[in-house]
Amino acid sequence: MMSEVVRTLIVDDEEGIRSTLKEALQRGGYVVATASNGEEALDLLRETSFDAAVLDLNLGGRVDGLRLLEAIRWRWPRTAVVILTAHGSLESAIAAIHQDVDDYLLKPVKPSEVRQVLQRALDRRSQADQKPREQHVVQRGSFFVNLDQHLATKDGRALELTSQELRLLVHLMQNSHRVVPPPELVRVVQEYDAEDLYEARQIIKWYIHRLRQQVEPDPHNPRHIVNVRGVGYMFKE
Repeated sequence: MMSEVVRTLIVDDEEGIRSTLKEALQRGGYVVATASNGEEALDLLRETSFDAAVLDLNLGGRVDGLRLLEAIRWRWPRTAVVILTAHGSLESAIAAIHQDVDDYLLKPVKPSEVRQVLQRALDRRSQADQKPREQHVVQRGSFFVNLDQHLATKDGRALELTSQELRLLVHLMQNSHRVVPPPELVRVVQEYDAEDLYEARQIIKWYIHRLRQQVEPDPHNPRHIVNVRGVGYMFKE
């Protein structure tokens, strides 16, 4: 049994999956609520905070998994979120990754695997909350970041960045003297050690893409977030 009560929301339009995951998590000490669609989940989230949520990426109805994820990040930003997707590739979870999802699982999944991934996501959130910030303000050239205020600007213009994109930008700025390899950037963004260089490249390239949309005058010809082929990425003022 777990030492602390973890309130968890499961959202999936398949009754069998909901009941299987609920039973498995309850056996592990979780307190579980379920919803069969995005609208039902939104009703729960309006008044109730959850420590963790397991969301089906492809929910039916007007509110799919990505929209529900956005709502959770706006209303309860400290909730650990794990995405379930039926598509057998990393690409299927990319849209969720840039919205600050903590982890993802490909269906079909084993209940024990869900418990393991959830605990890992909760641990990351806890460690991030406890980790002291060594530097609250970072500035390089026309870029300015205030970590306390979650504020980033370029030439005085506010950049609309997720928390993961902000961490990526700060790390690149703080290490502008060198090329930063993809596995290191994945650890910064997701607090996750990629299994190999290929996985790290696949994960981080989407964050780089999103960040470039905000910071580059021409994202197709980047001047600030530069790719050093075969090595990694480098920040240039």
